[in-house]
Amino acid sequence: MSKKALCIGINDYPGTRSDLTGCVNDANDWAAILEARQFKVHKLLDNKATKANMVAAIREQIGGSQSRDSIVITYSGHGTFVPDTSGDEPDGRDEGLCPYDIGEGQVLLDDDIHALFAERAKGVRVVLISDSCHSGSVIRWAPPVADSNAPRPRFLPPSVWLPQDQLPRSGSGEVMSRMARGMRPPTWLGSLSLAGGDLLLSGCQDHEYSYDANFGGRPNGAFTYYALKTLSTAATYTDWYKAIRDYLPGASYPQTPQIFGNKRAKQFKVLD
Repeated sequence: MSKKALCIGINDYPGTRSDLTGCVNDANDWAAILEARQFKVHKLLDNKATKANMVAAIREQIGGSQSRDSIVITYSGHGTFVPDTSGDEPDGRDEGLCPYDIGEGQVLLDDDIHALFAERAKGVRVVLISDSCHSGSVIRWAPPVADSNAPRPRFLPPSVWLPQDQLPRSGSGEVMSRMARGMRPPTWLGSLSLAGGDLLLSGCQDHEYSYDANFGGRPNGAFTYYALKTLSTAATYTDWYKAIRDYLPGASYPQTPQIFGNKRAKQFKVLD
């Protein structure tokens, strides 16, 4: 059985005026923890984390694995959404992760992730940890950023990077910069196979933000910080999730972490 990990962290978003501060630290922190647990780690940071490189790295991790192999993928960066063109989304929008070259229109959509996950062999264990507004389903804007240490959302509005004629619109034709409470989870969660035992840990609900934060003068994602803070207390993913929820949501970071997977996957040993 082999253990492999891909850790992605993107602070730099050229052309968007929406840079973050804690994502590279997140990726390096996850990498250090995973290496200590005997994972072979590959990192994609800032300009290395283009869409093409993210797709290639995920495909290499998943496509080259065999039954009983364990894969952990961590992503820290912006999330966004686009209009659904395939008709498979009840809310009319495809959610996506924002690569380094999002300013050039390159977005890693839920459909892309679904297709990549479908390439794995039966019995390959895949855990995805997403510290971002992974769905782009937000109902409010964050308060103004008063200083560099203030928390800010890891959500990139479509208006920042999509041409005007491609922006998501409501039935009345109004440009949609945020989404309603109660939206369903992204369709690629359907690729979390019961047989494969895959699992997703995410930093927030569909209608919330994941926050770029600062702890003791060091930038981190709020979810990543508390996930790593509680890691040593947890035997299973269920234990870990409950421990994280002791801290989030909180007054400073009103985000509610989520866990998706079947009962068997939730009882797997953490990062094993």
